[in-house]
Amino acid sequence: MGTIFVDNLEPQSGTSLTLGSSGDTIGLATGATAGFGKIGQVIQGSRTTTFETTSTSFADAGLSASITPDSTSSKILIMCSTSAIHTATTSAGGETLIRFYNGTTAIGDEYQVAKSRQDGSYTQEVGGGGTAMFLYSPSTTSAVTINVYTRITSGSNGRICQNNHGATITLMEVLA
Repeated sequence: MGTIFVDNLEPQSGTSLTLGSSGDTIGLATGATAGFGKIGQVIQGSRTTTFETTSTSFADAGLSASITPDSTSSKILIMCSTSAIHTATTSAGGETLIRFYNGTTAIGDEYQVAKSRQDGSYTQEVGGGGTAMFLYSPSTTSAVTINVYTRITSGSNGRICQNNHGATITLMEVLA
């Protein structure tokens, strides 16, 4: 076994360079890094005013951030943190949900950020504040704008940025 000292490896032709063969293990020395899975950039958006909805359909909450990936193989880690509340004046109760959108296209799952439940005497229980995360593969080098949408499942209303407490959306480009 020998050692080769070089500063740069480039493919002889084309744009693909293969290290090893199928079934081989490529190892890195302790403390060495390969440059994969690193964070390329971090972008953050925020909202500091209350957004309220009475709709059971998702509505743009005015919380967004834009990022331009460096590569089509990059992934975007989307993270949102917000104060939230759900109100119900009947025994139905309900939830306040958020979801991420790229333009008008929903991505990821719905995330519960607040819930209320009332018993037969209409005693209200309200909880709020939540986080949501989703790893998104946009497959583009064009600007991507991620918006937070919100809705209620039932009840009277749902709010994010309750009492003007802030909410943030953070986009992190994960390099392939």
